[in-house]
Amino acid sequence: MTNPEEGDHTTGRRSHVRVWLVPAVVVSLLMTLLATMYLAYVVDPSKHLHGFPIALVDQDSGDVLGGQPTNVGKQISDALVQQIPTDKIDLRVLGINEAQHELNSGNVYGAIVIPSDFTKRLGIFATASVVPGDVSQPIITVYTNPRTGSFSPQVVQTVAGSALARANQTVGKQLTDTVRTQLQSSGGGQAPELVGLSRLMLAKPIDVVVTPFHPLPAGTGGGLTAFFYTMMVLLAGFTGAMVINGMVDSSLGFAPTEFGPWYVHYPPTPISRLHTLLLKWGIITGTAPVVAAIFMGIARWLGMPIDRPLILFLYSTFAIIAVGVTALSIVSALGTAGMLINLILFIVLGLPSSGGTIPVEALPKSVARLADFEPMHQVYLGIRAILYFNADGAAGLSRASWMTLLGLAIGLSLGAIVTRYYDRKELHRAPAAAR
Repeated sequence: MTNPEEGDHTTGRRSHVRVWLVPAVVVSLLMTLLATMYLAYVVDPSKHLHGFPIALVDQDSGDVLGGQPTNVGKQISDALVQQIPTDKIDLRVLGINEAQHELNSGNVYGAIVIPSDFTKRLGIFATASVVPGDVSQPIITVYTNPRTGSFSPQVVQTVAGSALARANQTVGKQLTDTVRTQLQSSGGGQAPELVGLSRLMLAKPIDVVVTPFHPLPAGTGGGLTAFFYTMMVLLAGFTGAMVINGMVDSSLGFAPTEFGPWYVHYPPTPISRLHTLLLKWGIITGTAPVVAAIFMGIARWLGMPIDRPLILFLYSTFAIIAVGVTALSIVSALGTAGMLINLILFIVLGLPSSGGTIPVEALPKSVARLADFEPMHQVYLGIRAILYFNADGAAGLSRASWMTLLGLAIGLSLGAIVTRYYDRKELHRAPAAAR
């Protein structure tokens, strides 16, 4: 026979494990995941570059240098294609019109543009090293795209600067050799001397100019307002859903209500799980446009430029509803564990993979893959397109809209199917004795 005292001790130990050990383990595991995700994406982004898109435009029509037809622009562009690592950078050789379209759509983070008279200007610059007269250095322009995020211009400058520095040295050596050959072959009298300053200028003849393609206006936080607006929308859907879930359950008697020392637990309301979920869905749907309008009003008040207010309002409302409905469905399906799943889905995994602070192409590949389905990344693409790219569908608004619609459909289906199943199995929200 079992000793009753031993049974009491065993039950007590199990109770202690359930009360303090399980919560401690869950919190520790959650914080481990959070630290891994957040530090992995921010510690060394340049190390994780993969498929980072930069356009290369060679417009150089060539000229005659040293008596030979030459196209230095093509030499540089060919060298860039060979030197820039393909496993890190997606260097796209494009025409000027196509490159501008890609920049305007946010599909490339920058562009290297070699002008049409580049070789001709190199020839003039070489001649000016020994012949008096005004002259300017040949220019290669590196355009950054600050509308794609605050970090991407730094990557473009680093990659283009390093590659063009090598090209500058190579072209400088060729140009110096050409000038010296011409000086030695010049007939009659004493050959002009290539002085020290001329040699210095010829050694690095190219002036690399870095400039933003389409600068952001004031009030955009250097390209961060889209990210923080996305955060606001996600939190409105996720946090709003959790608040609605708790308050509705308290009002219906499925959970106690506490305000300081005041405690009340209403009798459970005879309502099915499906109807309870429909009630919560209705509340988040009615609240979403109010919150979206509040966000826009505060943004306007603070001086944030919003060129397409109606589209921003409609998409923000749509995204809040989609996130809120899905979050409520997960909680209705999984209970208390659903709150933890929502936190991981919408926040813990969403922030590192959003692309709002560090481009997806500069994230570890394991984190970057999350951007394919993570809600925060989809919403960020939509908000960024509306705020910075004139609501262009190609800039991410089309994808954001379809993915948000897909998320809403999944949330509606999950909630309706699971709660309906629970109701049919008579798994009502009541203590076991009452059932």
